[in-house]
Amino acid sequence: MIKYFVGLVIFVALIIVGLTAYLSPDDLRSCHGIITGHAPCQTVDAIVAVSGGDTSARTESAIQLYKDGWAPLLIFSGAAEDKSGPSNASIMRLQAVKEGVPEGAITIEQYSETTKQNAEKTQTIFDEKGIKSIILVTSGYHQRRASLEFHKRAGGSVEILNHPDSHDKDWSSLWWLTPRGWYLAVSEFFKTLVFYAGGTR
Repeated sequence: MIKYFVGLVIFVALIIVGLTAYLSPDDLRSCHGIITGHAPCQTVDAIVAVSGGDTSARTESAIQLYKDGWAPLLIFSGAAEDKSGPSNASIMRLQAVKEGVPEGAITIEQYSETTKQNAEKTQTIFDEKGIKSIILVTSGYHQRRASLEFHKRAGGSVEILNHPDSHDKDWSSLWWLTPRGWYLAVSEFFKTLVFYAGGTR
């Protein structure tokens, strides 16, 4: 009985560690917030944040990267959650402006309703502005799938660095302690499988 319990604990722990590592890739982890000029700790053309989940936290992470000098341009992507109100992207822009980011340093894409559309529609902006490298910001549970979609749409034309938001109200290093955390982890894992199977979301 004890061996069974210990085995179960180890199995669950491996699942938690595996899901955390897989869902939340962070290419800037080794940089410790310092720009060195050497990959991956070097400046990029733009910082892209997509809405959804804790949009405000995602936006805040992107703003901080901008203020720290990682890129001269912020791109916010996302349609309106409430169709009678402003788009998520425009609300993200307002948050950035209130925090001192110049309006000229912000571009928005306000029609995307899915992760796939975020990738497709921001790729148009990349092409128009000649953007060749970005830091992609989203929630930790969403980072892997978002990265896959952006890599697919870019087709190798844009270098994409992952940097998940670390202050998401629904996702932290202790996500496994809440039912909400397990729901997000498992649902995102299966959505990623759907991506590999050729589905859309």
